[in-house]
Amino acid sequence: MSLNDPQWGKRGGDGPPDLDELLRNLNAKLNGLFGRRGSSQPPAGGESGTPRMGGGAWLLVGLIFLIWVASGFYIVDASNRGVVLRFGKYHETTQPGPRWHLPYPIETVEIVNLSQVRTVEVGYRNNVKSKVLKESLMLTDDENIIDIQFAVQYILKSPEDYLFNNRGTDDAVLQAAETAIREIVGKSKMDFVLYEGREQVAAQATKLMQEILDRYKTGILVSKVTMQNAQPPEQVQAAFDDAVKAGQDRERLKNEGQAYANDVIPKAKGAAARLLEEANGYRQRVVASSEGEAARFSQVLAEYQKAPVVTRERMYLETMQQVLESTSKIIIDQKAGGNLLYIPLDKLLQSPAAGATAAPSRPDPAAEAGAAQVQRSREAFRSRERESR
Repeated sequence: MSLNDPQWGKRGGDGPPDLDELLRNLNAKLNGLFGRRGSSQPPAGGESGTPRMGGGAWLLVGLIFLIWVASGFYIVDASNRGVVLRFGKYHETTQPGPRWHLPYPIETVEIVNLSQVRTVEVGYRNNVKSKVLKESLMLTDDENIIDIQFAVQYILKSPEDYLFNNRGTDDAVLQAAETAIREIVGKSKMDFVLYEGREQVAAQATKLMQEILDRYKTGILVSKVTMQNAQPPEQVQAAFDDAVKAGQDRERLKNEGQAYANDVIPKAKGAAARLLEEANGYRQRVVASSEGEAARFSQVLAEYQKAPVVTRERMYLETMQQVLESTSKIIIDQKAGGNLLYIPLDKLLQSPAAGATAAPSRPDPAAEAGAAQVQRSREAFRSRERESR
């Protein structure tokens, strides 16, 4: 039978039952469950009248209402905040503790964890070896390319901004981190980023990322930026290692040269200072000696002016004493008319004895000559004595 037939549903077994009949059957069953029986007679208004609801139906409706009202209770933990939305619009933020809101669909609650530490990885995923080159390759100020991987840890400080001003939180943090790092690396030298300036780069990136996220009102607080790895690209790693070794050799040679200079220069300065002090001492000694000689000459001159003959004789004797002190002397007495020789026998005797002590097995020619001279001197002395007699 066609659905457009006006008699559809009124013929037995040809369509669905009548809705009024279904309602009457349902009402009768409910009345039976709650101890009442519904009247089988239709209302006075005719057969098409709507049946009246019994007490059981109202009790069911009340129970459903209580369940609906109870569904509005919720608990907010100490580290969380509850954001209440009324018909999808922000209404309020609730603090930790048991709370209640108008049940769905009037109001809903979003629980936001403020203490949870979230992490975003830039330049790699899950492992440093799993690199993302389009994020990690960056250009430095001295036009060198470096490969950087770092992680950003953040927490939430404003649940309202986090829910309503962000569509993708991790993407926002990732883009802000990459922007900040690229700006800092682009203003720094390669050696600074790779070696001594890694902590400074991380600190500057943290500050710049926070400024960017606050400008967009994301409700995110950056807690830490950790540099996982910073190195040249793999394609130039070997050449870079050679350059690093050459730089290290240069620094080593400079240090060795500086150490040698630190050893030699103080010694040279000490020797120069010693020579200078010796020269000053010699100068002072010569000046003092000259001044002393001049003073002595002045005193001698004064005495000479008082007694010229005595002073001259004394000066002559002192001079001769100094001259003859270290020489062999022969004294001749001319007044007696004879030749009286004074020979230093003690020194002549000491010479053969010293020579014999030093080399007893070998005769000393000088000692023999000295002994012969002594013998001749004795014979000459004896002959002169006989002649004088």
